[in-house]
Amino acid sequence: MLKIGITGNIGSGKTTISRLFELLGIPVFYSDGEAKQVMTTDIQLIADIKQHFGTETYFSDGTLNRKHLSSIVFNNQAKLQMLNSLVHPAVFRAFDTWVLQHSEAPYVLKEAAILFESGSYKDCDYTILVTAPTAIRISRIVKRDGITEAEAHSRNAKQMPEEEKEKLAGFIIPNDNSQLIIPQVLALHQQFLNQAPTLSA
Repeated sequence: MLKIGITGNIGSGKTTISRLFELLGIPVFYSDGEAKQVMTTDIQLIADIKQHFGTETYFSDGTLNRKHLSSIVFNNQAKLQMLNSLVHPAVFRAFDTWVLQHSEAPYVLKEAAILFESGSYKDCDYTILVTAPTAIRISRIVKRDGITEAEAHSRNAKQMPEEEKEKLAGFIIPNDNSQLIIPQVLALHQQFLNQAPTLSA
């Protein structure tokens, strides 16, 4: 089975494109959503978070006190990096378990906003980067999240520049309204299907 990483900066449309692969029957692991899950299901991670951020990070019923945690990591880069360094290994563990559950698939997709930043791209056979010009991405973010352009630019500025990610990506899907997306997805899908038996043999 091939493991394909897919990423893109905010507003690029990586989740929409991941959904297209799902329509083709390909399982997709959504890392960002899983990161929220493991914070209340991974015993080791829960213990680590309590150790570094206090037992009050969790309510008595085991749910995460997101307001408390956010108040600690908001505008504190060191604390945020500490939290990420705890969460990333738990997401990796969850992905490994998930892959075993989809062993019948010719390939799977791992969708992650910080695929390159977290280093998880190194565990993938191939990587896909979804790109779009900054102006288009900013416009999408404003419409999608109902925020100002300044807020959208602020969010975008916190991510690794698209140019840097292009150097690491195996495949690039331009999602800039100048090329049709479905043919690009179908072409990659066929390529991965052709490659899968070779690597799994």
